[in-house]
Amino acid sequence: MSSREPKVALVTGASRGVGKGVASALADAGYVVYATGRTIDKADLHAAVRALPCDHTDDAQVASVFEHIHSESGRLDILVNVAWGGYETMMENGEFTWAHPFWVQPAWRWDVMMTAGVRAALIASQHAAKVMVEAKSGLIVHISSWAAQKHAGNTIYGISKAATDKMAADMGHELAEHGVVVVSLYPGLVRTEATLAAGVFDLSNSESPEFIGRAVAAVADDPEAMRHTGKVLVAAQLAQDYGFTDIDGAVPTPLTLHEA
Repeated sequence: MSSREPKVALVTGASRGVGKGVASALADAGYVVYATGRTIDKADLHAAVRALPCDHTDDAQVASVFEHIHSESGRLDILVNVAWGGYETMMENGEFTWAHPFWVQPAWRWDVMMTAGVRAALIASQHAAKVMVEAKSGLIVHISSWAAQKHAGNTIYGISKAATDKMAADMGHELAEHGVVVVSLYPGLVRTEATLAAGVFDLSNSESPEFIGRAVAAVADDPEAMRHTGKVLVAAQLAQDYGFTDIDGAVPTPLTLHEA
């Protein structure tokens, strides 16, 4: 980073998976990193990451997180919205309901994805934007998915991710004049705890959770990052464009809409 003063990042939903990897990678890159999650105090985090327990469906808890960061660090340079919901109960009464057609989907799945996912990202972004507008700089990243653009086994999930991409596009439009960049970021197949435990995926072109954090850091450190604002970015394509690798030295092949 060009500034001598450490830059500050907040990663939501960082108790495990992509969020945990993003937090770790940003800490390795020299950022002061805060990580939130309902079970974050029980997570095995990078030693430098500062854990802040938070249920992102509770606006008061979210406000408290931002107040804590402001009090302790006085700035916020990056917000990465990873917190999400809807995956908690894919099996109901012994039945795998995730892949059911929309007309038999349980209503709670919509409520959770839209509240713990899309709305949570909106509320966190509102808090972050106020700080970043005043500083006239910053980066907000929404972790999204190719499901926004193609059917990926669950209509509600696709709707929620399409809303995430639209949120990034419109936030980017409104924040551009204030020097704040907003993007949607698409991981590929990520080697999360859940992915590895499933044991059914071809991992030959997979990505570590930390790889997604390296993609975030690359955009954040780009002096011309405003060219990305409002857009969908693919993590593996950013690796090729910026010249970074995964933690094992690999450079995953970017997926296309057809391949995803």
